[in-house]
Amino acid sequence: MFSSSQEEHCAPSKDPVKYGELVVLGYNGSLPNGDRGRRKSRFALYKRTKANGVKPSTVHILNTPQASKAVNCKGQHSISYTLSRNQTVVVEYCHDKDTDMFQIGRSTESPIDFVVTDTIAGGQEGEETPITQSTISRFACRVVCERNPPFTARIYAAGFDSSKNIFLGEKAAKWKNPDGHMDGLTTNGVLVMHPKGGFTEESKPGIWREISVCGDVYTLRETRSAQTPGKLVENESNILQDGSLVDLCGATLLWRTAEGLFHTPTQKHLEALRQEINAARPQCPVGLNTLAFPSMQRSRALSSLEDKQPWVYLACGHVHGYHNWGHRSEQEPNTQRECPMCRVVGPYVPLWLGCEAAFYVDTGAPTHAFVPCGHVCSEKSVKYWAEIPLPHGTHAFHAACPFCATQLSFSQGCSKLIFQGPVD
Repeated sequence: MFSSSQEEHCAPSKDPVKYGELVVLGYNGSLPNGDRGRRKSRFALYKRTKANGVKPSTVHILNTPQASKAVNCKGQHSISYTLSRNQTVVVEYCHDKDTDMFQIGRSTESPIDFVVTDTIAGGQEGEETPITQSTISRFACRVVCERNPPFTARIYAAGFDSSKNIFLGEKAAKWKNPDGHMDGLTTNGVLVMHPKGGFTEESKPGIWREISVCGDVYTLRETRSAQTPGKLVENESNILQDGSLVDLCGATLLWRTAEGLFHTPTQKHLEALRQEINAARPQCPVGLNTLAFPSMQRSRALSSLEDKQPWVYLACGHVHGYHNWGHRSEQEPNTQRECPMCRVVGPYVPLWLGCEAAFYVDTGAPTHAFVPCGHVCSEKSVKYWAEIPLPHGTHAFHAACPFCATQLSFSQGCSKLIFQGPVD
């Protein structure tokens, strides 16, 4: 359904099977400085020409560092669990002809298919605002897709590094399960939330869980990097469904299935909605000048404001052009502004269209804005995201705008827009 350039680039030439897409929350259709190579705001997972999946095979219990080094150097994928200075359990993985593996993380090394860096709230590019210390793991997680229908996608914590190894050191949370197989958690963990009812206007938020290295589901730890794991949740799985959210402690990804993407609005549809609003010639009720939403390209980049840019008083929803009166605070001029129409006082911000179609739960008109950032999309989409608690930092959760990652106001997450039509 989407024909974006990066998908065409990474898709094989002959009608490929598409497993789904991972879309990073906080970006409005592309990274502010543009998508480059494996560093982009969305990543399409296609069936590979040749299967590259792996599955557990031989287990070695080793008592010397030299022995574990010898096993790791065999060129096979393996996961090493260091139990003590003198004992390491190494689980070798062999080729699995029935699955494709995709790896996500902060590292730019070749095993990583999708490079993800910390999302800066407000739509700023991470490269311009450097993170002093990233909390995203270099090899954060892996998604394994079955090559045959129904092309089930499963998520696992941790990814294999350049030497095909996952290494859980002495301090990492790890344990032996009752059936004898080893498992563990990564330092800051990989959290997953499956919405109840898929990704539709009727969906409700699910419960955030933690996924282990072997793909089991656990309740959250007391704090993000605590050494004691939560409790095993036996009736839940690591299978991704349309609308599942994956949090890597610094960036949150939305999983959309290929089928789910067929029901999202296309870029053409969003552009038609923009043109429809502009064709109605909404006016500033005070200046009586015609307002117009900027092009999708300018909206993506949050570039400089335009003369016809619509602005809104978020407390009441009245849409105006920009004007420089009604200040109630000298220090922060646009946080306390009085609406000339109804005298309600509140933030006064420019409106930007939400361009990332994967975040829409329906194809409705852009009638509502997130508070306090001013990103606009359909009523059902705004209300859906306003209810989703997203992980923030090491133990907090709050709702955020999916287009820029700005934390939503606790008292009012969204505002219904009130446009005035032309007087003539």
